[in-house]
Parts: sequence; structure tokens; C-alpha cells
Amino acid sequence: MKLRTLAVALAAFALAPASAEADAVTDWNGHAVASLVGAAGQSPTVSTIHLAMVHGAVYDAVNSIDRRYEPYRVGIRASRSDSQDAAAATAAYRTLVALVPAQQGSLAALYDASLAAIPAGEAKQAGIEVGEIAAAAMLAARSGDGRGGPFRFPVPIVPGPGQWRPVPPSLGNDPGAWVKDVRPFLVRDAGRYGTPGPYPMKSKAYARDYDEVKKVGALQSKSRTADQTDQARFWAEGPQPWTRAARALAIKHRLKRVESARMFAMLYMTAADAAIATWKDKARWLFWRPYSAIREAAADGNPSTVADPNWEPLIPTPPYPDHPSGLSSLGAAFAESLESVFGRRVRFSMNSVSSGTVRHYRGFSEAVDEIVDARVYSGIHFRKPDVDGAALGRRIARDGLARHFGRG
Repeated sequence: MKLRTLAVALAAFALAPASAEADAVTDWNGHAVASLVGAAGQSPTVSTIHLAMVHGAVYDAVNSIDRRYEPYRVGIRASRSDSQDAAAATAAYRTLVALVPAQQGSLAALYDASLAAIPAGEAKQAGIEVGEIAAAAMLAARSGDGRGGPFRFPVPIVPGPGQWRPVPPSLGNDPGAWVKDVRPFLVRDAGRYGTPGPYPMKSKAYARDYDEVKKVGALQSKSRTADQTDQARFWAEGPQPWTRAARALAIKHRLKRVESARMFAMLYMTAADAAIATWKDKARWLFWRPYSAIREAAADGNPSTVADPNWEPLIPTPPYPDHPSGLSSLGAAFAESLESVFGRRVRFSMNSVSSGTVRHYRGFSEAVDEIVDARVYSGIHFRKPDVDGAALGRRIARDGLARHFGRG
């Protein structure tokens, strides 16, 4: 795998919408990401759920005009001559305004610009109406779906060995922990996808994973290579490199609007369901992070683990339990969706704002494998949560795609 440093200017534009070569579907993916991830600062799990709503509405709007695939939520009576760009822009805009009403002014300016590029006439007006209906159907379907609930990960008054607890630097408890209670988009029951859980702390397997992350994930590790450090810093951004890669692939492969709309809906809905299942499992296992495990190993009952009370990870520890890995599960779901569109052997690249670098891959699974390694190099996960998270994401994506997005 080759690595090269990006110019500073490229990082500055990494969250910007797709280029002018894109259509309204890919343009509004850029707008949605900038709105939810950038301006609203939503976490990867929360923003993925909201992106699933946005692109589910866009898909139903565009597909109602094209009629190539089965609808997700609603099939709207429309003419093939209706404007797909007007439908896509309207569906995205109306859904986003409902999700982040404080941004209505900036979103309205983007929406007006999108509509201004479409010739006036019946096709444009009809497309707007289709988009309005699709957005309303999505918002109605997701009303009372569990978003924004009260759940937070429980913290013991006196945490014992293996029990999760908030750690520096944030000492936080995920405000989006309610993700575990959200109704899935594609599968019937996200709870069916639970993992076997962490290794027993007294086992040799646990000691092996412990030694690995202690050695290679330490802030001042002497065994981690420069490329491994780049992998850790690259994926510290979370799932956003996947989104930019998907947008670039849609443009490169000249996907039709309905194909792009379907791809984005698949991408975010499978990942949203993976996030829901993963956060359910995190709440089930409530397993401690390497930060706590390594500093407090003297109490873990395993004679093969040696404590280091001053140990620090390369990347700051996220504010939620270790098992299973969220980024691994989302990444595997993204990979499964992209493979269903582009195939398994696709050369592509991703860039990251957090590292300022670009990485190259020979297939989507290769990127998932890298995430599994990178979270260990980061010092924020044991290896088993990464492996189990990736398996969870694959399973849930395959089952979800088997039930949705087929030919109409």
C-alpha cells in the first residue's frame, strides 16, 4: 500500500461538497455531511443515523421517477420526465431542515442554488413535489424511533476490573448512547447481531491482546512504525473517509442519479443498523478500555499482564465502552454496501483530515482490515473488539441488503 502526504489545501477542502461534475444526489451528500458532521458536530453514530434518513428520502424521491428499484419507504406516483435533481435536492433539504432547524438559513441558500440550476417548468415543479412527499414520508416513519433517548452507559460507583468507566482526557459518557435504542432501518431486530464478547480477563488470549495494545498502542511506542502511526491518525477521523471515497467513486464510475441515490441509502442505512447493534452490545458488555486495563492490570487476576500506571494511548480514548468496535462495524457495513455496487476488486483511495494523508486500497475489505489494525495502533481498542465489530457490521449489512434495494 502506498502512502503520500496530501497538500495542506486538500485537507482544507476535505469536508466540502463534491465537485461541479456531480449531480444533485452527490452534491447534497456533501451538503448533508457538512451540515450534520461539520456544522452540527454530530458524533459518527448520530450523524450516520441522520444521513440514513436524508439519503433514504433522496432514494425514494429519485427512484419514484426512475422506477428502477423497489422503494424503501414510499413509491410516489411520478412521471419519468420529472426532474430528478429537483426531487433529490428537495428531499434532502426538507429532511435536513427537520433534523437541524437552526441551519435552515444556510441550507435554504444551498437549496435555492440547486433549484436555480434547473430549468423552470412542469418537470421542475413536479420533482419538487416528489421530493416533498419523500421527505415527509421519511420523517413520519422515523417519528418516535428512539432517537434522543435518556440512556447513558452506567458507571459503577467503584469500578472493578473489566468494568468500563470514563477516562481522561474528556472523562465523558457518550451523549449519543441512546443510539442503542433506535429502531433499525433495514433489519428487524438489531439485538440479534450481538458478539461473543471480550476474552475472559484471566485467559491467555486476553493477555495476548493486552500485551499487543500496550506495546504498539502506547503514545511513545518504540515498536509502532511510521506507517502504523499514520494508519492510527488517519482513522482517528472516524468514518468520514468512507463518505468521501463513495462520492468520488460515484462520480468516477458515472453512476446514474438513481444508482447514486441507492448507493448512499445502502451505505448509511447498513451503517446505521450496524451502529445500533454495536451500541446495544457495548451496553451489554460494558468492558473497560486499554487505558483503564493497562493502568489497573495489577487487579485483573491475570498473572501475565503487567500494569503500567502511567500508560497513555496514541489517540485519546472515546467516551464509551470498548467492546465491540464502532468504527470497525461501520466500516465493514460500508464495505459490504460498496462491494454490492462496485464489486470486491476495486482500486480506490481515501483521504483523512485528521492525518492530512491519503491511503490507497485494492479492495474495500482491505480498508476494513486496516481499521482493525489501526484501532489497536491507536491504543483505544483491544484487537478482539475490532475483529468482532467488523464481523457484526458485515452480517448486519448482508442481511439488510438482502431485504431491500432490489430491482423494482
